[in-house]
Amino acid sequence: MYQWVPKINSPEDLKKVPREKLPEVAKEYRKLLIETVAKTGGHLGTSLGALELNIALHYVFASPKDKICWDVGHQAYVHKMITGRKDRMSTLRQYGGISGFPSPEESPHDHFIVAHAGTAISQALGLAIARDHKGGNEKIIAVVGDGSLTSGLAYEALNNAGHLRPEMLVILNDNEWSISKNVGAISKYLNKIITNPLYNRIRGEVERQLDRFPRLRRFATASLESMKHLLVPGILFEELGFRYFGPIDGHDIIGLVDTLSKIKKIKELCFLHILTQKGKGVEWAEKDAERLHGVTPFDVKTGAKIKTPEEEAKSKLEGISYTKAFVKSLIQLAHEDRRIVAITAAMPSGTGLADFQKEFPDRFFDVGIAEQHAITFAGGLAKGGLKPVCAIYSTFLQRSQDQLIHDVALQKLGIVIAMDRAGLVGADGATHNGVFDISYLGHIPGTAIAAPRDEAEILQMLKIGLNYPGIFALRYPRGNVPKFYEQFPVKEFGVGEGEILREGSDVALLALGSMIEVAYRAAQILAQEGVEARVASLRFAQPLDEKLLLETAKKTRFLFTLEEHNLTGGLGTKVLEFFERQESSQEVTIHRFALPDQFIEHGSRELLLDHFGLSAEKVANQVLHRIKAPSTRLAITEELA
Repeated sequence: MYQWVPKINSPEDLKKVPREKLPEVAKEYRKLLIETVAKTGGHLGTSLGALELNIALHYVFASPKDKICWDVGHQAYVHKMITGRKDRMSTLRQYGGISGFPSPEESPHDHFIVAHAGTAISQALGLAIARDHKGGNEKIIAVVGDGSLTSGLAYEALNNAGHLRPEMLVILNDNEWSISKNVGAISKYLNKIITNPLYNRIRGEVERQLDRFPRLRRFATASLESMKHLLVPGILFEELGFRYFGPIDGHDIIGLVDTLSKIKKIKELCFLHILTQKGKGVEWAEKDAERLHGVTPFDVKTGAKIKTPEEEAKSKLEGISYTKAFVKSLIQLAHEDRRIVAITAAMPSGTGLADFQKEFPDRFFDVGIAEQHAITFAGGLAKGGLKPVCAIYSTFLQRSQDQLIHDVALQKLGIVIAMDRAGLVGADGATHNGVFDISYLGHIPGTAIAAPRDEAEILQMLKIGLNYPGIFALRYPRGNVPKFYEQFPVKEFGVGEGEILREGSDVALLALGSMIEVAYRAAQILAQEGVEARVASLRFAQPLDEKLLLETAKKTRFLFTLEEHNLTGGLGTKVLEFFERQESSQEVTIHRFALPDQFIEHGSRELLLDHFGLSAEKVANQVLHRIKAPSTRLAITEELA
């Protein structure tokens, strides 16, 4: 079935393959990639698009001495296979398995953890300057794709690279939008000329000779550059200081190898533009590249999602996704108020705003991978009298810290931030877990942080947020709304107002958002042990329902906070700080259930919650242990399991 792939366990093995056989190698890797991701899930579309590039890079360069910086890392699945991880691909994105992104802990061929866009050029530039400082001779390559050039960080790096001009190569994997239309015979001919070694030797010699005649050099340069403006599609990059090559067919592996081999000999700052197709080699993927950006296990022939019996059983207990509930509520409110506008940072489908765009195309803005700009832009919209709603994943919002503080909060502008994927996200792991947002938003004056339990609360919180005079952050998890919440009646509430869902006088479980169901089920387990627990849905991490907290502390001295967030700076920290400010000498013991202060790797949400003591059973067991343990403390205490 496979002739070449079984023999390739390192870049050195790949180099033994005859050049003319590389198309066969690419065909085998494409088949293996599809079969693998069909079982594990993953970022299939981009990996298929960059497949030939992965092979060509390792065929031409000498990794790990030569350093390949990926941006974003989900282009690099075949890179993983070539660099000795082929046999572990069945564990891709699984708990205890290999990451869906490059990871230096896995291989010396991976130089950075890369899962957020826009980083590769900056990282490669740093490596190139460090190499020159130490007198090294390794090649440095940055592979930029999947819309990364919409990131401001990428342009900052391009600008700085053009100023410093070290020897390095930036490869643009252009697979979604056309920077240049002139792809055909002329561009192929131009590329053939400008990568020709003889041409480059002549060009270099002519430039050196012209240095002796400044006036002639100015005339020659002006004439040649004017002609280049007419013919060369990458003049922007030339003006920034790069030698531009391309665009070329990124699926012509022989052509790629030839071009890279020629550029490798050019000791300058170079830029290679290749054109690829997301989902290349899978008919249904080619027709719907966005759908294949990230996938769960699927049927190879049809692309239909495959669910395990456990997933099927779970789906029967769930309603619509939190993302769908958010955009459904936003559309409803936007029909009532035309001042409402929506912003996303290159994630219209992931955030659900593609549906808003269909309904209100003139009130929707996709700013690209530019979260900083999204927030400042939203501030400008608010200043202009509109009501902006920014839908950005919790993990990506991290990038906009200065803009949140300086451009919005300090200006006293009202914007809503819908933080999708707050909490654990599963297979994407440490780079995508949204477990820092309460801490990085909670220190900003005037910021409200809300966590809805269901669709009704999303609607109510959006209504509040759209009229809030500051930053109003709505954090909700990846996944569907549990039908569990249907038992609780819908109630109106205001900013910072919580709700008691279950009465009890022995202990109190103070839960936020996704942890409410865990707290309630833990209370039911405790009841079987003769312990009655009061369960409160705080709804807000900031501001807190102070009245509810003081009232609860009078009923029981054992308070337990539950949150799907890191321990430091989260809900529990805020509850501790609140009681610390109280002048009362009332005795109260506070225990925090939260995620540890560490980067949490990939694995299913349920498995990770249980592992870190946040399942209903483990919460109940810890509560029993804590209340039975002797304590002589008379002041506020904090404890962590």
